[in-house]
Amino acid sequence: MAAEWLQESSRGPHWLGFLADASDLLAGTLDPDMVPAIIAQVVVPRLSSWCAVYTSDNSGPLRLTYLWHADEARIDGLREQLADMAIDAADTRVTSMIHLPESQVLAVPLMARGRSLGMMCLGRPDRFPDEVIQFAEDIGRRAALAMDNARLYAQQAAANRALQRSLLPPNEPEVPGLDYGVIYEPAGEVNEVGGDFYDLFKATDDSWRFAIGDVCGTGPEAAAVTGLARHTLRLLAREGYGVAAVLGRLNQAILEEGERARFLTLLHGDITPVPDGLEVRLVSAGHPEALRLKPSGKVEAVTTPQSLLGVFHEVVFEADTIHLDHGDVLLAVTDGVTERRSGGRLLDDDGGLAKLLAECAGLSARAVAERIRRGAAEFAAEPSADDLAIVVLRAR
Repeated sequence: MAAEWLQESSRGPHWLGFLADASDLLAGTLDPDMVPAIIAQVVVPRLSSWCAVYTSDNSGPLRLTYLWHADEARIDGLREQLADMAIDAADTRVTSMIHLPESQVLAVPLMARGRSLGMMCLGRPDRFPDEVIQFAEDIGRRAALAMDNARLYAQQAAANRALQRSLLPPNEPEVPGLDYGVIYEPAGEVNEVGGDFYDLFKATDDSWRFAIGDVCGTGPEAAAVTGLARHTLRLLAREGYGVAAVLGRLNQAILEEGERARFLTLLHGDITPVPDGLEVRLVSAGHPEALRLKPSGKVEAVTTPQSLLGVFHEVVFEADTIHLDHGDVLLAVTDGVTERRSGGRLLDDDGGLAKLLAECAGLSARAVAERIRRGAAEFAAEPSADDLAIVVLRAR
């Protein structure tokens, strides 16, 4: 088949179409594990009877990553032959020939941005025509670039996942009299760090703090503000500052960042267990209002809207104090929930979030959080373009 195709094409329209299709396939994935499989299935059987793709990490030894043969029944036997092939003796910078019993092997280096990523070995029973060698080298250049792009993307994604994890609580404490549930779902590309965050931690011997916030934007700049907010909240709370004083100082800290600063909405609260439930003091700085659900199904807003953080210098915050009786639920979300869009409608239009919460009477905190998440997901057919965070506190 390869010989017939070469005779018909010889760098004509068939060749150009083949290259275009190969480029599209290789560019269509950013999964580094998929690229070797695509390489092999692009060249077999048009250029060779079989293809073995070898890769290396950081100039380490070559290892067989993917093997494909036009006759699948022969793959296992071929794998045994390749185990004895001196692949490490091949030059990883220039195309070379390797001899195997019953096969001529063309070893094409996979080089991208001046680095060796591996080797593409093509095998066939007869000699390789010059045209095939030229085609294989062209495919090798495109394949190496696709492989390098996929690796870089995967490395960036892993780094951002690690950064995202560092911005979330390392553990969630046990709080007497409190049942809680939290959900966090970043949106957008995997290589973006979201701007939403939450926290729950012990502040003193008899009080705990929670926070849920949304930094404007995504990426490293948003992550920097998230980190600043989270560490400032914990430090000042443990030094005895009340929730209003903490937000005042955090506002100044963000403003001092100058041009690097991003504005931030934040709901910060102090939880104190009492015999008949929980006393909660909280401040809402430009954040979607917190809602309280009674066991009867009644829902009411319990926060006073105040200025968001990182915009105005002369801001004085005041705390609201609420009581949660046994069975009461406090719900706090980011605008990934309230502003979930379906056409021209938002989820929280006409009190949509309160109606959704009213259906949760009698549920555990985790069940309430999951019901709100599911309601937001089902509100629109398209995936959300915004991060989502949900914190549910229920007095036991």
